[in-house]
Amino acid sequence: MMWPGQGIRAATFALALLSGAMAAGAESYPTRAVQVIVPFAGGSASDVLTRIVLERMGVAMGRRFVVDNRPGAGGDIGTAAAAKAEPDGYTLLMSTSGPLAANRSLFHDLGYDPEKDFAPIGLFAVIPNIVVISTKLPINTLAELTAYAKNHPKVLNYGSVGVGSSQHLAGVYFEQVVGVELTHVPYRNIAQYVPDLMTGAVPLGFQFLPNIVTPLGTKDARALAVAGKTRLAALPDVPTSAEAGLSNYESSGWLALLAPRGTPQTIIARLHAELTSAIADPAVRERFVDLGAQPISGTPDELAQFIPTETLKWRDIIMRGGITMH
Repeated sequence: MMWPGQGIRAATFALALLSGAMAAGAESYPTRAVQVIVPFAGGSASDVLTRIVLERMGVAMGRRFVVDNRPGAGGDIGTAAAAKAEPDGYTLLMSTSGPLAANRSLFHDLGYDPEKDFAPIGLFAVIPNIVVISTKLPINTLAELTAYAKNHPKVLNYGSVGVGSSQHLAGVYFEQVVGVELTHVPYRNIAQYVPDLMTGAVPLGFQFLPNIVTPLGTKDARALAVAGKTRLAALPDVPTSAEAGLSNYESSGWLALLAPRGTPQTIIARLHAELTSAIADPAVRERFVDLGAQPISGTPDELAQFIPTETLKWRDIIMRGGITMH
């Protein structure tokens, strides 16, 4: 027989035991390898940068961080899988401006809510788009590109890795800011686009540096401007868009680390501290700079506020551009 109040006391005691067990588990975290879902193909710029950070975090935490590449649907497939993972700190997500912001305006159903289904850990990299032109065209500056595009509507082709990609949206944004009409040529992957950039078949691009290192190195392409606030150390002679005369054109991809919603805050705090430490490591920063990325660190709350701001920015650009996914 159970006296009145005993059931409540028993439930409270059980809850206390469970909370204590969870806290103890968080304090000893991690006790095994941590899986990190990357919703893009191996070898992509976001994949490479993520691996650099995770390698440093793994060394510091004494456990491996294992990358699980799950590309598809502009990053939505892998991001959705992470949203459904157990919130125990052993499945994390690296995602970007596409799946976490722009894709909300491109797809009817993402299969997840970027603002409700994840516990932000931190932003760790910004990768500005670079306006690049084939040297087969006699264009040497951003002003010359603008003049050429205005005098030749829809003649200039630019390539990207697909409709809705950062490279595509950077091109659409450029059209809107400058008031020109370009022709978008989507490719399945960057390896298909680069040869066409080099030959001049598709002479224009709004690319991340790792994607165009080869044509820049062989002088088959020329970087006209960096669409960020500052110049890139890897391209010290290439001006920013503002320095090149286009003050209101900034377009960058960004990378963030997140966990499924419900992950204990003690684990989030530990991961954020280790992520911040990794980004502060001079060796990590040097590798980021070489890849045209800008290392950055911020709090989980700052990332939570940043995502909806980016969502609104790209929603307006996508709507004005009339971009739809088929």
